[in-house]
This record gives sequence, structure tokens and C-alpha cells, in this order.
Amino acid sequence: MATPLSDTPLSPLKTVAVVGLGTMGTGITEVLVKAGREVIGIDVSEAQATKSLAALEASTARAVARGKLTDPERSEALARVRISTDLHAAAEADLVIEVAPESYEIKQQIFRELDGIVRPGTILATGTNALSVTRLAADSAHPERVLGLHFFNPAPAMKLVEVVSSVLTAPQAVAAVTDLAVELGKEPVAVGDRPGFVADGLLFGYLNQAAAMYEAKYASREDIDAAMRLGCGLPMGPLALLDLIGIDTARTVLEAMYAESRDRLHAPAPILGQLSEAGLTGRKSGRGFYTYEAPGSATVVPDALTPAEGGPTTPGREVHSVGVAGSGTMASGIAEVFAKAGYQVVLAARSEEKAQAAKARIGTSLARSVDKGRLAAEAAAQILDRITAAGSYDAFAGVDLAVEAIAEDLEAKRQLFATLDKVCKPGAVLATTTSSLPVVACARATSRPQDVIGMHFFNPAPAMKLVEVVRTVLTADDVHTTVRELCGRIGKHPVDCGDRAGFIVNALLFPYLNNAIKMVQEHYASLDDIDAAMKLGGGYPMGPFELLDVVGLDVSLAIEQVLHREFRDPGLAPAPLLEHLVAAGCLGRKTGRGFREHARR
Repeated sequence: MATPLSDTPLSPLKTVAVVGLGTMGTGITEVLVKAGREVIGIDVSEAQATKSLAALEASTARAVARGKLTDPERSEALARVRISTDLHAAAEADLVIEVAPESYEIKQQIFRELDGIVRPGTILATGTNALSVTRLAADSAHPERVLGLHFFNPAPAMKLVEVVSSVLTAPQAVAAVTDLAVELGKEPVAVGDRPGFVADGLLFGYLNQAAAMYEAKYASREDIDAAMRLGCGLPMGPLALLDLIGIDTARTVLEAMYAESRDRLHAPAPILGQLSEAGLTGRKSGRGFYTYEAPGSATVVPDALTPAEGGPTTPGREVHSVGVAGSGTMASGIAEVFAKAGYQVVLAARSEEKAQAAKARIGTSLARSVDKGRLAAEAAAQILDRITAAGSYDAFAGVDLAVEAIAEDLEAKRQLFATLDKVCKPGAVLATTTSSLPVVACARATSRPQDVIGMHFFNPAPAMKLVEVVRTVLTADDVHTTVRELCGRIGKHPVDCGDRAGFIVNALLFPYLNNAIKMVQEHYASLDDIDAAMKLGGGYPMGPFELLDVVGLDVSLAIEQVLHREFRDPGLAPAPLLEHLVAAGCLGRKTGRGFREHARR
């Protein structure tokens, strides 16, 4: 009869066997030896084991060169590593971390063999991010000692470790591994057993939607990636990240997620299967969504899909003066951007008082820049002098570009565009900054739909580099050229997208936020753990709940409702928890309470 783990004293986790010495296994080995642990590295391939040791020697040499390790510390660390091709070398381990390929058959075989090799008190951890820890544990002779220990790549740099319990896992095994993660300098997050856990569970749905967006030819790979980097502050765009992770790996994770959730947003986009079957698995093969200098290289090289150098063939229109309609934060920010770039700006609102208040806000923003040494006082005064506040849209009679930046209300926008149609001179470009409403509806409110385009700035407009340029089926080529060229002149990065709900950024961002809410709603993980997982495991500048409270829960709900109406996908339906919070008036920072409590501003 097997001795239960609860009756077996756990040894201190001093000796660790790492089974599978690919990139992740090598990275975990490095983390362990730097923290003073004895490591037995095991791989079925002698060549791979040798390669792993060489990689470890190279990475620790780089650490010495950067002053992060001394030569004696490096020598001691390398002396703590033993390499083997025999699983029996794990016999003396206190902990075994398995990071073999994502296959039940391979992993179960390893665990079955380990059952006959290791001591009863040895903890067995799987590094899977897609397979069921419970299923792997149930096949073991000691299911209570099996858990998940999910590091993130690159393991030496990434702080997050997800500690995954099954219903069979003994609490003391979880406690021991959690303590080890802290000693390794990591931040452990406790999660239950479901495909993707927290970080990958949210990340891979987002990556999948980006792949589907690209497959639909809605936007180029370069524009999708630039939009998410510049619009959300992410370290990498989703398609570049899929190439780094491995397109075949992403497909495996998504298949496992879909098998459990049956959410169509988790069903792998067909292009992931096509690229995987063709062997175009990303950086490791030298080609995926992008083409790389060589297999394993991070250097992207031009290919047939790389945008051609040179400007557009259709010349744009001349723009010397700009009208900005609105009196809110976005309107004043956009007016500031154009005035800084040297344009004469008319800032118009429904009353002179509102327009003057918006101009005063710009003055305050410029003064902050002067105080921080980013702008000379004389330059700030000149910028402010270029802005004329007006209490009527009649002041737009002479502008070359009119930018609408009023509330996200379609009827209000349509009425404004009807007014602009009457007021603005022939040939003036009419732009809307809507983030989710149909641009063509604004265009159809005018007698010149060919002159109307979307120009979606991000908040705060002076700081954020991205502008989504949204063509309708009626937008003239020279209007499109005008706006793209104008973005360059005002220091913004334009990305092209079609006129459909959410454009690029919101269409990818808000389903991710909605899925995070569902995790909390289902009591899978806490707000703090989810926010920590996405910041530490995904490199996000803010966790989803921090971001929701900043954006505003009412604004987030409205965007999710628009996406759901447009695409009719059940997976896009707003989480009931979000609807309940909005109904209760808990809208985020602006009301003092959203997902968290905030000091009232």
C-alpha cells in the first residue's frame, strides 16, 4: 500500500531534477543553481543535454559580464549541475520538475517511471501550461504529490510562477513549492487546474483573436502588432509573440482550452493549424507570421508581405488649419497635439464657456511640461496662441480638417456631422475619433461621405503615439492619404483598419478584459492574482482590473455591448458581474469604487 504524502515528512527542496532540457528546462535550471540548489538535468537526448549545459555556461558568462554574478559564484553555480540521459538520476531528488513536450502520453510515461524511482516524499511537478494537472496526477501512484509549477519564458527574467493544485494535491506539497518559488525570487500565484491557468488562459484567447483578425485580412500583421504595442503599452505585438511562443504550441494550448470551455473565442484560428502543418512555427523554424534571418533568430527580415517603401500613389490634400469639436479631455488633448505641431487650431464647443475651459485645460497641460523642463515657457505660450476657442461650430468655416471628439453617442455624432457638412468648406476632411461606433453612419449624415474618415486617438492624446485610421467603403483615397501623412507630421503612428466595431485595439483588448472578469465571477482567481499574473507573466503595464477601473466600467460595458452586437459571438457577451457593478454605480476611479475601492478625486 502506498504511503500517503501526509504521512511522509517532506525533505527540504535542496535537490531538484529537471526533466526536459529545452529552452524552458534550461532556464529553470539556471534559476535553481543561481539560488543554491543542486540540479540534476535529465533529457532523453544526449545532444540536447550537452546543448543545454553549453547554454547555461553562456548565460552565466553573460551574467558575469553584466556584473550580476562574480566568477567564483558562476563556478559554484555550474558545479551544482549534473546532466544525465537516465531518468533514474532523479532518485535522490526532493522535487522533480517535468518540462517535456506538451503530450499526455509523454508526460504520463515520465510520471509512471518516476513513481518507481523517487522517494515517497518527493514532489512531482509538471510545467505544463495546457494539459490537465489532475489527469496527470490521477495516473500517478502518488497523486497527492503531483502539482503544476508553471514558469514563464525566459524563466531567469520572468517573475511569475503559477502553482497549480488539483483536487488530489496535498496542501503541504503546495506550501513547500510555494516557499521554494519565493526563495527563487519569484512571485507565486496559486491557481486551480484548468487549461491555460490564469496568465495563458487570458493571453491565448487574445492571441487567437489577433490571428483570426489577420487571417480575415482586416489589418496587416505590422499594423496589428503596432496597434497593441502603442495603444496598450505591451512589450510585443500578438503576432510577433505567437512567433516567439511557437505557433504549434499556441495551437496546442488553444485546443486544450477549447476542449474545456467550448468558447468559440478559444477555437484555434484556422491559420494557426495551416502554419503549424506547414512547419512554419515561428522563430524556432525561421518563419511564422514573420520571416526571420535564421531558425532561432529574433531578427525579422523582409518578405513578400513586408510593406513597400515609399509613399502612397494618391497625393493627399493640403492641411494648414484644424478644427476640433468638443470640450472634454480627448478634444483638448487632440487640439494640443495639432497646435504643438504648428497648426492653427479652432477648438469649438456648444458654448464659449466650455470652449474656454477646454483651452484652459491645455494651458495647464503645457504648464506642467514647462515645469518638468520638457518645454520652454515661450514655446508653450506660442502653442497656446495657435488655439482659438469658439462657442459655435460656425468657426470651422475655413478649416482644412475638422475632428469630432464629442461623447460616444451615435445620434449626437450624426447631428454634429450634419452641422459640419453645412459649415465646412468643400474639400475639408471630416474625421471622427469614435472608438467603437460605425464611421460610415457619421459619413452618411453628410452630403460628402467620401470626405469622412475615422481618426481614433488614444488617451491621453499628447502622450499616446497610436492613431487608428478607419476607412469606410465610401472614403476617398486622397482623404486616406491626407490623414496618414498628417499623423506623421504630428508625431503619431497610423495603423489602417476597416470600419467595424472596436477597430484593432478595442476589438482585441476588451474580450481579454471580459474574460478576466469571468475568471473572478467564477471564483477561479482573485483580482490581485489576476492582475499580478498579467503584469508579471505577460509584461502588461497594468493588470486587467487596474485598467478597467481607469477606463471606467460604464465605458468598458458599452464597448463590450457594441462588440457583442456586431459579431454576435456568445463569448463576447459582457460578464454579468460587470453589468451588476455598472448598475450599482460602481464605475471605477471616477466614482471611487469599481472592482476596487479608490480615493475620490
